[in-house]
Amino acid sequence: MAELNQFDNIRPVAPLKIAALSSCTDFAKKVDRHLVTFREESNQHHRDSIIFQGYQEDTFLIKCSCPRFGTGEAKGHLDASVRGSDLFIMVDVCNYSLTYSVCGHENHMSPDDHYQDLKRIISAATGKAHRINVIMPFLYEGRQHKRTGRESLDCALSLQELRDMGVTNILTFDAHDPRVQNAIPLIGFDNFQPPYQFMKALLRRVPDVKVDNDHLMIIAPDEGAMSRAVYFSGVLGIDMGMFYKRRDYSTVINGKNPIVAHEFLGDSIKGKDVIIIDDMISSGESMLDVAKQMKEQGAKRVFVFCTFGLFTEGFAKFDDSYEKGYISLVVTTNLNYRNPILFEKPYYQEADMSKFTAMIMDTLNHDVTTSPINTPTSKIHALLERYGM
Repeated sequence: MAELNQFDNIRPVAPLKIAALSSCTDFAKKVDRHLVTFREESNQHHRDSIIFQGYQEDTFLIKCSCPRFGTGEAKGHLDASVRGSDLFIMVDVCNYSLTYSVCGHENHMSPDDHYQDLKRIISAATGKAHRINVIMPFLYEGRQHKRTGRESLDCALSLQELRDMGVTNILTFDAHDPRVQNAIPLIGFDNFQPPYQFMKALLRRVPDVKVDNDHLMIIAPDEGAMSRAVYFSGVLGIDMGMFYKRRDYSTVINGKNPIVAHEFLGDSIKGKDVIIIDDMISSGESMLDVAKQMKEQGAKRVFVFCTFGLFTEGFAKFDDSYEKGYISLVVTTNLNYRNPILFEKPYYQEADMSKFTAMIMDTLNHDVTTSPINTPTSKIHALLERYGM
């Protein structure tokens, strides 16, 4: 395959190594397997060159850990040398399934805990690794990306802190607002999108879907999702619509103004399948309300695409919406931890991002542009052709 041989005669920045925190070890193992396969096919004629030392390995993963003391304090530890390596540190700040003991009490790890562990591993590698890259699929504090009052700017501060610790590149996926990278203009910040993986998952699960203007429509559930919907509609050549959230700004509940109603702007969707696309499912109330309105306006089937399936309030509301026919399919990526119960749901489909992530790491390790893999228009068109569309 061309994508496996595109780096022939291009030497890597340094030997590639991956330090995956305990929050994302399963996903990192999948990424590692793809990398091993890539390297078996690429640069075979340079196997004996000292420049390509460490280029082909049985695994690129190294063991790392953050053991804790009885008080809950911790330290970062690397079980292998990273000196002179191009180190990729992977962390999932949304993995709430992990616990640790604090004075005999069990405590679930929060995003703050995961971020502190990330800094501990960076601290253990700083001054030794040739380059440090952080892969943080869900951007830490990404939802607090701007100031509207007397508030902290947590995401900007965390990015500056990582920069000051010696991180060269920060890689994330579908950031809530990628303009937060303006806080660190002098280091690398890449924000990747999963549209190809979404379409691949949909067509595998629902092969009878027709991707044309008469049968399918893209819906943005709010103003923030407009850019995603615009790209999708442009690549697929279909219409799009959007909702805007009418909020009660006189009230604050759980730190935000409650949504009074969703108002739809767009052409008729009667008889059409619709794809609702957004960056995350948190509680899911907003997404399900949009899906309900789509069905009430005559939509045939409603497919939900979200990069991060957090499901912070469980699955009961989604179960109910599926039983009532409001939603037909929910597609999320495997970039964050998901409750195993989710995989038993008849409406759920995973979009695997491990190969894409491995391609990103392989590309950066060769120090070449990521534009071809970050703009998958041609791959989406090829995918549609395979399905006769």
